[in-house]
Amino acid sequence: MIGISKQDIREQIWDYMESQNIADFPRPVHHRIPNFKGAARAAEHFPRLQAFKMARTIKVNPDAPQKNARFFVLDSKKTLLVPTPRLRTGLFNRITPPPGATKDILRKCATSQGVRDYSVPVGLDAKVLVDLVVVGSVAVSEKGWRIGKGEGYADLEYAMMASMGAVSQGTPVVTIVHDCQVVDIPEALLEDHDLTVDYILTPTRVITTGCERPKPTGITWSKVSCAMMGRIPVLRSLRSREKQAGRDVTLQDERPPLEARSQHAAPPGAVRRPGDPAPPEASSPRGEDVPSDTVYVGNLPRDTRVSELKRALRERGAAPLRLTWQGPQHRAFLHFQDPAAAQQALSCLQGLHLGANTLKVALARQQRASDLAGGHAREPHPDH
Repeated sequence: MIGISKQDIREQIWDYMESQNIADFPRPVHHRIPNFKGAARAAEHFPRLQAFKMARTIKVNPDAPQKNARFFVLDSKKTLLVPTPRLRTGLFNRITPPPGATKDILRKCATSQGVRDYSVPVGLDAKVLVDLVVVGSVAVSEKGWRIGKGEGYADLEYAMMASMGAVSQGTPVVTIVHDCQVVDIPEALLEDHDLTVDYILTPTRVITTGCERPKPTGITWSKVSCAMMGRIPVLRSLRSREKQAGRDVTLQDERPPLEARSQHAAPPGAVRRPGDPAPPEASSPRGEDVPSDTVYVGNLPRDTRVSELKRALRERGAAPLRLTWQGPQHRAFLHFQDPAAAQQALSCLQGLHLGANTLKVALARQQRASDLAGGHAREPHPDH
């Protein structure tokens, strides 16, 4: 196990389930929470759990192997919450079957199509209390340590629920997996934001983990990227609330304000990763080469409209105060409130695509700012 990574474990599980024909639709199971033959049998343990019997509101992930778990929640006339796919439109939806629904209709409500057809969104102000949580796993250990598919959504969903007060350390967490997914996981692979589980249900057994490792108590903002913020609107709402409450909501790829940096020095403990934008140059005594409040965006596709660029900027959380459009030159300039805001936007926009083009993004030199404001076609000299 020395030197093994979470991804190594995922690949071993996915490969084994495919090679042994344990996998079930949708296939291949790689890069998914894998569905498996025997998932219905594993889910039969669910309504027998004391935690299930006592729960009134249960959150179940939307993946295929938990379909029968969702049915049992509905059939027991409990409230079923399902996270919205990739959290695009909110945190979760409440599944509301039609009046007098038969078991067949309830089974349809428990499918991915049913989740779309019979659900209503639950807002951040709904004051929901979740009594039991069901998550999908790629691998899980008998100690309760869990590995998901690598995108972090289950961990983030739980952290968001914790931030809302919807769950606490005492809220039980269940996962439903095939027996082959129960493996040893080195403790060194676990991080503070990783969600652990209390019960593991397989086709052949129920494992009570007795895990005492603390679950996340809220969102670890330093693990959240600007790109993720751009993709998940509800995350932006939660961040705004926590910021107003005075909490530190600095993101993974945000830098501290320029005023907090010493000249030509990185903040203590900062590690610059490959691909990070270079830190802005410190001001010289005569004020030359002061970091600009303007960001240069180049390599725009020939047929790009300004509305398309603005939409992409909003999705990345980098909307400027003003935009100078130079479409014929395949570029634009984004004007921000101050150099710190421009630097933050620069971090958020790294790797931005429009069509087939990866956009060129850089700070524009301040001595060109008057040219930029006037929309001159002259090419500015970007900072490096």
